[in-house]
Parts: sequence; structure tokens; C-alpha cells
Amino acid sequence: MQSDAELLDILSQIRTLAVVGIKDRDGEDACRIPRYMQEHGYKIIPVNPKLENALGEPAHASLSELCDRGVEVDAVNLFRASSRVAAHVDEILAMSRRPKVVWMQLGIHDGPSAARLRAAGIKVVQDRCIMVDHRRLLGAQTHSSSAGQ
Repeated sequence: MQSDAELLDILSQIRTLAVVGIKDRDGEDACRIPRYMQEHGYKIIPVNPKLENALGEPAHASLSELCDRGVEVDAVNLFRASSRVAAHVDEILAMSRRPKVVWMQLGIHDGPSAARLRAAGIKVVQDRCIMVDHRRLLGAQTHSSSAGQ
């Protein structure tokens, strides 16, 4: 479990989030939460093989595709079932420029995968909503003016 200071540090350091499992329907958490983060200055990179775009950004079929296209991200935000996390960890560990953080949304956790990521020097947040923590710790503040650039 991360302390508030650790969560605040993470939220302050990341600028670009690859959102795996993003949706394009407003009522779904996997759309509403990334939209909130986008509205607060974070660049969202949609990752979902079923979408062409989301939140005004072109969607990518996989994290591997991001690497092939030279897209770099600071964090990977997972909206996938816990049972699917290990396959995404394989993709993350194969990235030429690995993210600083992997954030698993509320209800998503996988201890062995988290251990693998931490062993590779990647911070891991499990079973927490990035929007709830951002709202709680940063309130109405927007991200730095360099976000999304």
C-alpha cells in the first residue's frame, strides 16, 4: 500500500498514460476516468484493439504497437481483469523504454505480476482508482503546463 506522499509523487511525475482497456462509452469507468485525467493535463494514449480512437486520440491495438510506433509513456493504467495482468506485464517488460509506473485500477491486482514489475524498477499501484487518488490529493489543481506536450 502506497502512502499519500508516494501517490502524490507518482501523480506529479507522470505526464503520459497508456490506458489499456480504455472504452469509448461515456458511462463506463474505463472512459470516464481517463477523461478526467485528460482534463487535468495528462496525455492519454488509448490501448484497445477494438477501437480506432478514444478521447480524441488514435487508439493502439497493444502496448507492443506503441513501441513499434516509437510512442513513449510514463505510466500504464490497466483497466483489465486481474487474470489478464500477467500478459500485459510481459508486454511492459519488453518495452524499449519502460514506464515509470503501472497503475492497476480499483479491483485489479496481481501479486506475482507486481513483484516482477518492481524487480524491473517499475513502481506499482494496485487496486486503486487513479481518478479518486488524484482528486483527493490534488483536488482542483491541474497538472503542470508541460503535461501533454
